Amino acid sequence: MGGEPDAERRYLTGRFKDNPRMRRTLKKYLPDPETIRRNPWLRPFAGSLLHPRLWHLNRHSAAGAVAAGLFCGLIPGPLQMIGAAVCALIFRVNLPLALFTTLYTNPFTIVPLYVIAYQIGRALTADRGNFVAPPEFSATAFVGWTEAMQSWMLSAAMPLGIGLIVLATGLAVAGYLATQAAWRIYLIRAWHRRRGSI
Repeated sequence: MGGEPDAERRYLTGRFKDNPRMRRTLKKYLPDPETIRRNPWLRPFAGSLLHPRLWHLNRHSAAGAVAAGLFCGLIPGPLQMIGAAVCALIFRVNLPLALFTTLYTNPFTIVPLYVIAYQIGRALTADRGNFVAPPEFSATAFVGWTEAMQSWMLSAAMPLGIGLIVLATGLAVAGYLATQAAWRIYLIRAWHRRRGSI
């Protein structure tokens, strides 16, 4: 009975620490090297995108990738994937997962997230100005909506900028910790299933 925690620790830190089934499941949904190499936004980094650590998937590289994707997902405009790719290159975390995670921001989620960031920025800067609502999303007039959204962002630049940095940092930290915890819980359950089948 006293040896069980040691056995579990060995399982989690030994040769079973990177569960192949979890890696296979994640890789099934993530883009492959050729898809990323063909992306026009990532073309400037094509020479660096084949580093083995950018494609390795374990608990630490997955958690770092989720954190990078969550942080860069709030970068305005089409620079989110470039930001995530740069972070993956700098921190040597899983590139496909970092790019995939940025997709949590889209035309339907970006406005609520920016409003939250703006309100955080107003609270931190003690901004007492009147709140100006961002433009409503319009799929039929996407270009006009994009221009109106950029004008709104410029008019709320200081509180919005500070709020975006704080919100992005908070999401990145929460995503990193949640991914680490989820991976560990998965491994503990796999260990208990393995013990039960012996």
